[in-house]
Amino acid sequence: MDEKIFEFFTALLERLSGISYATGKEYLIESRLNELALSLGYKDINELYQSIVKRGADVKLLNEIIDALTTNETYFFRDHHPFETLRTHIFPELFKKREAEKRINIWSAACSTGQEPYSIAMILLEHFPRYLQTYKVSILATDISKKCLEKAEKGIYNQIEINRGLPIAYLVKYFKQDGAHWYIDERVKRLVRFQKLNLLESSMKLYEKFDLILCRYVLIYFSEEIKKKVLIDLWNLLNPGGYLLLGATEIPTVSFPDMEKKLIGKAVFYRKKDK
Repeated sequence: MDEKIFEFFTALLERLSGISYATGKEYLIESRLNELALSLGYKDINELYQSIVKRGADVKLLNEIIDALTTNETYFFRDHHPFETLRTHIFPELFKKREAEKRINIWSAACSTGQEPYSIAMILLEHFPRYLQTYKVSILATDISKKCLEKAEKGIYNQIEINRGLPIAYLVKYFKQDGAHWYIDERVKRLVRFQKLNLLESSMKLYEKFDLILCRYVLIYFSEEIKKKVLIDLWNLLNPGGYLLLGATEIPTVSFPDMEKKLIGKAVFYRKKDK
């Protein structure tokens, strides 16, 4: 692939989504965009590039480019330990702390095809059903990919997706099989609302604050400057006493006076100190 085409699409992707592709990813960019170009009736990535340069790109095409170039690796109860900590420590603490308001807001940022927010919903249904009767528990799940969100909202998964991380007890209780597909229970779906959101715009588009924010395995795709901006926005959207969960390999590149790192069980959370 011509270097100027690689630079054009990587610059476009970073401007639209914050995701940064370093040199060395040319093959990945070329293979994904060639596939997209063919599906849109172009001969190859070069023809797609020429068309955009001459005529520009509408919102639909820009969304399709983002979908093609974003990595959407996810699965149910990914890493296991954070979800165990949510069950044993975080949720009991939050329900106690929010007893007066009787409201808990949760945000699954970059939720991909929905396995993470649905995992949270299943924990709540399984272990905290009495609180769901008296508290308003909201799980907001956002992603930049329209394609991923459409799949997430349907709540339909194939056997490979079901086999990745989902305990058999949850499969039996919260899914129904129909042929080669598994449909998640409506009780689980009702706890989650999905919204298309670019993380670069979260401070402008989200008006509520959260008691728990999960933003896992996303920051690794951002440049240092954008990573810092996203972390600042996430922290500002967190309630005092709330928790931020990053990916197991991710470390905040910016610290805050009211941030405390907490190792709870085998998982690391970042807690915002109470005022």
